[in-house]
Amino acid sequence: MSSTPQAGLTIPDVLPASALTPDTEHFDVVVAGFGIAGGCAALEAARAGARVLLLERAAVHGGTSSMSGGHFYLGGGTAVQTATGHEDSVEAMVGYLMASTKEPDEVKIRAYCEGSVAHFDWLEELGFEFERSYFPGKAVIQPGTEGLMFTGNEKVWPFRDEVAPAPRGHKVPVPGDTEGTRIVMDLLREQVEKAGVEVRYETGMTNLVVDADAGSGRVVGVAWKSFEKTGLVRTDGVVIAAGGFVMNADMVERYTPALGDKQLFTLGSTYDDGLGIRLGESVGAALEHMDEPFITAPFYPPSSRCKGIIVNKDGQRFVAEDSYHARTSYEVLRQADSTAYLIVDSEHLGEDHMPLVPLKDGYETIEEMEAGLGVPAGSLVATVGRYNEYAARGEDPDLHKHPDWIAPQDQGPWAVLDLSLGVAIYAGFTIGGMATTVDGEVRREDGTVVPGLYAAGACASNIAQDGAGYCSGTQLGEGSFFGRRAGLHAAAHAAAHAAG
Repeated sequence: MSSTPQAGLTIPDVLPASALTPDTEHFDVVVAGFGIAGGCAALEAARAGARVLLLERAAVHGGTSSMSGGHFYLGGGTAVQTATGHEDSVEAMVGYLMASTKEPDEVKIRAYCEGSVAHFDWLEELGFEFERSYFPGKAVIQPGTEGLMFTGNEKVWPFRDEVAPAPRGHKVPVPGDTEGTRIVMDLLREQVEKAGVEVRYETGMTNLVVDADAGSGRVVGVAWKSFEKTGLVRTDGVVIAAGGFVMNADMVERYTPALGDKQLFTLGSTYDDGLGIRLGESVGAALEHMDEPFITAPFYPPSSRCKGIIVNKDGQRFVAEDSYHARTSYEVLRQADSTAYLIVDSEHLGEDHMPLVPLKDGYETIEEMEAGLGVPAGSLVATVGRYNEYAARGEDPDLHKHPDWIAPQDQGPWAVLDLSLGVAIYAGFTIGGMATTVDGEVRREDGTVVPGLYAAGACASNIAQDGAGYCSGTQLGEGSFFGRRAGLHAAAHAAAHAAG
């Protein structure tokens, strides 16, 4: 961990309003972080008439958003859904997210779903189009430029029985997983500059300035640093969109120790160090879901492997194999010694494979497999036998795998892929962050808001709350959507304050 014990947990000092002088420069809204959330917040605030300053610690825009493959979780009847013949509705999207989210906030979920089609249109107005096409297979991300696919557990039991499944993973038109969000971030930068936002790179927010005399602890300014230069800005609204904390070893150790395992890779940029969250803590921000990371090691493609059987060290199945890869990984890491194996027969193994989950060995019989894996004698014979018996009828009474992914695994020899932590290559990032209202206002533990302070993106807690319910595209989707709302509300707050 860090060389200075708990150094990464340091809460920045709050500066008094008296630190601001009459000649301190003033912006209506100051945004920290030029990822998808911060960029959208700055753009909407500027379009609403606010004078906006956007601070970015890196030398370029993009943040961790630019490292993603480009999925946006959108629905309710988008142009891509309609063009590809997939019916969806606001109520269906609300129903699914309410059912699959750990502690669902119906106000936020309903706002997100009701605004999803308009948000889809807003994104395309940046200057690109989601391809009006659908990828029907099961993959981590579309291999081509297909605009739509299932990216969650919509077709996984019990959700499919509660809400009619619809694909909502909208991907930008870039082939495969090649930092596809970069195209969106470049267009967003152009729009931000066109709207008159002042962007300062290699400049980071270091402290919040609070008016203690106001009684409500209103945030009235920020301190910044660029190399050795420092300064202050007076403002009526601050939006923190500075990323998660996966690169902060001390915060990971405190909140999500699984991400600190040396056998697990972290997904993030240098600046995912939790500073934005700690800035919020400095003025009393409540934190939510800080102990819930996203961790995954996909074993597909090929999608045929989803027809196989996943067992633990006791030779027992414990998760439906057609689950979204983060949901599967969530359950694997809860097994004894985080040990699990995927058993696939010769017919369904396939040639291409994800390099994250290695082949452990091949076996001529299930009995040999039991001995090779060291599982209890007879356990796999019983598990595989029961699975195959029902699979022959297209059924899975134990874990309710979708019929599309049910097939007997009876064509030997059999392959075993090792899903165990320390063998498979798991990677992850943080999900938790500051508690916020539907408009991005930062909340305290008692539910009151910190006037003038907003949060969005990976340093705020919204819809994405754990790996079991996560859908690819949620963070870009909610980051951009709630970033916009935060920017608009901050601009309105600033205008109201200016009006007296």
